[in-house]
Amino acid sequence: MAVRTPSQLAWRRRVETGIRLVAPALDLMLFVGDRVSRVAGRGDPEPEPPRRMSRPPEHAPLRDTAEPS
Repeated sequence: MAVRTPSQLAWRRRVETGIRLVAPALDLMLFVGDRVSRVAGRGDPEPEPPRRMSRPPEHAPLRDTAEPS
């Protein structure tokens, strides 16, 4: 493993400190977003089931109705 320079260690401490300071705000944002999505999602209607076709599609191959000889 490579040895880090003092400059790299200083930047690492700064970044980790910044993440520690911002983490509670990010947690709060995730919590609020979860609650909003739950409340907003309650009014959605149930998805419709697929409809059955009353006749075969136009591109379906036709069956041969002639009797074999």
